[in-house]
Amino acid sequence: MAQRKNNVPPRAQTDWAYFLDVDGTLIAFADSPDAIHVDDVLLDLIRRLYRICNGALALVSGRALADLDKRLGGMRIPIAGQHGLELRDAQGHLQTYTSTPSAAFNELKHRLSALVASHQGLLLEDKGLALAVHYRQVPHLASYIHRQINLWLAESGTPLQLQKGRYVLELKPAIRDKGTAIAEFMRQIPFYGRLPVFIGDDATDEHGFEMVNRLGGHSIKVGKGQTCARWRLRDVAAVRAWLAEDFGEGDIVHEQS
Repeated sequence: MAQRKNNVPPRAQTDWAYFLDVDGTLIAFADSPDAIHVDDVLLDLIRRLYRICNGALALVSGRALADLDKRLGGMRIPIAGQHGLELRDAQGHLQTYTSTPSAAFNELKHRLSALVASHQGLLLEDKGLALAVHYRQVPHLASYIHRQINLWLAESGTPLQLQKGRYVLELKPAIRDKGTAIAEFMRQIPFYGRLPVFIGDDATDEHGFEMVNRLGGHSIKVGKGQTCARWRLRDVAAVRAWLAEDFGEGDIVHEQS
């Protein structure tokens, strides 16, 4: 199928399977991961879509699953956390796809902690199975941080993958990504047999777009930038509007402050 990168996707259908990134897709970015605001309007939207689609809706995020649960107001929906390293299926079963962090992983964590402490504006996020260095407040340090982490990876010999996102560099095991998480969901009820839809905004979402394209579904990029996604939505508000439009909930679009 030809890419239609400047067009909005077709009308949403209740018999599709929905996979949604969180930061930059359903909510606006903040200065730090802890500073995001998950408003009641969004929680209501997720609940309604989950019910209308008979449970065929999952969040597919770089955030840890426990962090997402804390922000979802008690909802127990399917989630792939840490780019698929954690997965809770529709029956509530939780699977973790890595072992206890190795000595090399812990050494990298120690080095990153020292790096962050020496540069004001950097932030280290320990997700449990992955580490993320956020540089949104000091974007001029991006190349330096990237070179330093690559050097440490080469020295350590650890099989971790360096993954670049929007103002973030993340170290994670290379065994899983958002694409493999979506493929796993699609083998399970209630996702099985439905047309998959994945909405994301970042380079870390490209694996998900590739998988959905392979499955003949709708891949949707939020915002600007090169992508393999077949459709595009302008911003968070446009994502909410598109999700709400055909489900009779035109009042649940805007993010509350």
